Amino acid sequence: MLGGEASTELTHSLSELGVILLMFTIGLEFNLRKIARIGPVAGFTAVVEVGLMLSLGFVAARVLGFSPIESLFVGACVGISSTMLVAKAFEEQKLKGGFAEVVFGVLVFEDIIAILLLAVLTAVSSGEGLTTGEFALEIGKLLGFLLALLAIGLLVVPRFIRGVVRVSRSETTLIAGIAVCFTMATLATEAGYSVALGAFLAGMLVSESGEGGKVEHLVQPLRDIFAAIFFIAVGLSINPMDVVTHWLPVVVLTVLVLVGKTVGVALGAFLTGNGVKHSVRSGMSLAQIGEFSFIIAGLGIARGATGSFIYPVAVAVSLLTSLTTPWMVRNSERIADAVDRRLPARLQTFVTFYEAWIEQLKTARGPISTWQRIRRTIILLGVDAVLLIASLAGARLVRGRVIEALEGRFTLPPWLVEPAFTGATLLVAAIFFVGVIRQSVNLANILARIVMPERPSDGTSRPDLGAAPRNLIIVIFQLALGLAVGLPLVAITQPFVPPGSTFAVFALIIIALAVNAWRSIKNLQGHVRAGAELVVEMLGRQSRRAAESHHGSPAVIEPEPTVEEILPGLPGMTAVQIVETSAGLGRSISQLNLRLRTGVAILTIHRPDGTEVPQPISRHKLALGEVVTLAGSREAVDHASEILQKGPAVDPKFLSYAG
Repeated sequence: MLGGEASTELTHSLSELGVILLMFTIGLEFNLRKIARIGPVAGFTAVVEVGLMLSLGFVAARVLGFSPIESLFVGACVGISSTMLVAKAFEEQKLKGGFAEVVFGVLVFEDIIAILLLAVLTAVSSGEGLTTGEFALEIGKLLGFLLALLAIGLLVVPRFIRGVVRVSRSETTLIAGIAVCFTMATLATEAGYSVALGAFLAGMLVSESGEGGKVEHLVQPLRDIFAAIFFIAVGLSINPMDVVTHWLPVVVLTVLVLVGKTVGVALGAFLTGNGVKHSVRSGMSLAQIGEFSFIIAGLGIARGATGSFIYPVAVAVSLLTSLTTPWMVRNSERIADAVDRRLPARLQTFVTFYEAWIEQLKTARGPISTWQRIRRTIILLGVDAVLLIASLAGARLVRGRVIEALEGRFTLPPWLVEPAFTGATLLVAAIFFVGVIRQSVNLANILARIVMPERPSDGTSRPDLGAAPRNLIIVIFQLALGLAVGLPLVAITQPFVPPGSTFAVFALIIIALAVNAWRSIKNLQGHVRAGAELVVEMLGRQSRRAAESHHGSPAVIEPEPTVEEILPGLPGMTAVQIVETSAGLGRSISQLNLRLRTGVAILTIHRPDGTEVPQPISRHKLALGEVVTLAGSREAVDHASEILQKGPAVDPKFLSYAG
């Protein structure tokens, strides 16, 4: 019989096999093309969310009385979501594709960030610190390992799996898949990285063979067994008395995870063009912590950097959030629909056009690629950010020795030396901080002009009709870059500055940008109303031309400019007239529910007498002769037009919404 300690250790080892097999089966759902497609979205979202949680976790821990090092570990613990819990919840709900791809992409990038966090925390907990050069070296080593593993794996694994599958023996295919999985996981471990990362790469390489579905079907029963052991291991690691003793940190961090992760992921996903519905669902799905949090907490205890209390606190928070995860995943669609449906009309209009703008940015073509246009600015932005971190961290590390040397050599009083040193540090940091802001503004301007180029001057004094939407795009991109660059900076620099100071400065900047964005959204509304009137006018001209042609009048039809050409920044605007045969005739806006069914926004409704119904309320019923102006992607607008004309007019979900 095994002793209690040996039995617990065996259970944890077996549970790790569950994590490996789970990540392997998740990798089977991906391939390099899919990773390349969702990589920028998932990477941006992960950076925003982890940066936010690191910062909030650090501040919350300091408020609770933890030391700076303990607070750093707490922030890291609440920053990484649980792949195991999310995967099981998605499997139970049979969720695949769409926002599920974004969620798993974020989880993969979170694992990569967690690996870097472990390297940083290991150095910090040893008391040696981690220089900028060493941190850059760690990132280079990680990228080199990933590239080498993928390059060699692509040459070997797909051919090997296809050859094994051709044998047509299930046992052989299962063994081959497991062999690839554990080989890659072992290589990752030997290189000092996560077994989960190696297993995910193994699954992705097997997927490249085209036989991923067959392998997944065979591995699934084995994965479920070890996944169950994983949850048993989590339960065994909890001492109820430790949780009772530290109930306040458990409650505070649980609320922080549920709210902070939902907001962080939803915000990051929305800013990358995923829409409100998918973004909210992604955020609700990732509102928990799990296996990586246990590893980080265990590292802090083993290094003596934290008290032993941090592990039961992390496990208790994981347990509470794991209980809420299935409910949040199951109800995420209903809640996301409610959020989208209750957005103010102005925000609905902005959301609709923003998705179209991001799509234009992703599909932009030209003699110079998007990357070539932004490469130099991104490099300069990265250099300024690294130098900002280095100046604050370096000043903190040498502060004591410099002050001691100045006091001893020049016999200066401490009341003069310490403020002078702090002032010099802030001055140097301010130089690089201004550089970060300047390059972020430049990058936002470049991206905005890729979406909506400025027309070359024709020598006249005509106003720039694209100014309103372009200014809004610039402000929103500045806000997005502020989150993506600022949050990691705040998280990294907090241990080196007075508690909460960088977070307060960052919050003020974000609030200022948000206020500016709201003003720009208001200005966009006038631009949109002008576009809606133009669409209705164009529809009337088309009707008159059709009538003249029908009565035999000579029809000299010249190509008519589009709304986008006349008023830039309003893609996809279309007018639909309600006639006697229209399915939408007599139906209310809420019954049609076009926003949630198709993703379009109803901008205005023009009555036959020429009056306008701006920002139509849900109770408004469509009458004969009214012209509905829609906006959205071409596919969404076509779908909504078909519903208005042919039906089914009433959304099957209308009764459930009404109830």
